[in-house]
Amino acid sequence: MKKYFEGLRPFERRVILFVGVVLLAALNWVLVWPHFSDWTNLTHSYEEAQQKLKLYQTSIGLKPELEKQVQKYESQGQFVALDDQAINFMRTIQSQASKSGFGIEGYSPNRMQTNQFFVEQLQTITVHATETQLVDFLYQLGNSASMVRVSDLELQPDQPRQHLAAKVGLVASYQKNPKAPAAPAAPAAKGATNSTAKAK
Repeated sequence: MKKYFEGLRPFERRVILFVGVVLLAALNWVLVWPHFSDWTNLTHSYEEAQQKLKLYQTSIGLKPELEKQVQKYESQGQFVALDDQAINFMRTIQSQASKSGFGIEGYSPNRMQTNQFFVEQLQTITVHATETQLVDFLYQLGNSASMVRVSDLELQPDQPRQHLAAKVGLVASYQKNPKAPAAPAAPAAKGATNSTAKAK
């Protein structure tokens, strides 16, 4: 190849060199230059994978604490049979209103919704009470074991401005899937006890 190249005229050598340079540039254009950004992309992908790994490891580390919180939520709230929840909720409201010293003037239709842990009963009531009575009613409801909270509250004074006309939205939470108590251990059969005694 070297002897062949040396035997060429100068013009032919220049043509061959020019063709070689063009061919080399074309190969670089097709095979090399498109991959210049591969290292940057690889580095970026590696950094993203590291961030995801840290996030997953952090989430796994939180699992014991989250399980404790789930158990806590599952044990909160009263367990009342689904068919009795609306009646139980209304009785709780009526009882506390009576203790606070006023009556309930109206009820909206009861509604129900569920989430992962609770069955929630929703009830809107209208009342006519003094400020002290209403505050006591709301405080005692929220402070009881009935898991009742206020979701909405509209207030306006009556004409003599001695009482408040209130529209109160209330939500009660009941356990959705209570854990059944463990069954007591079955007593040993009498015949088995006697046979054991005889063997001794």
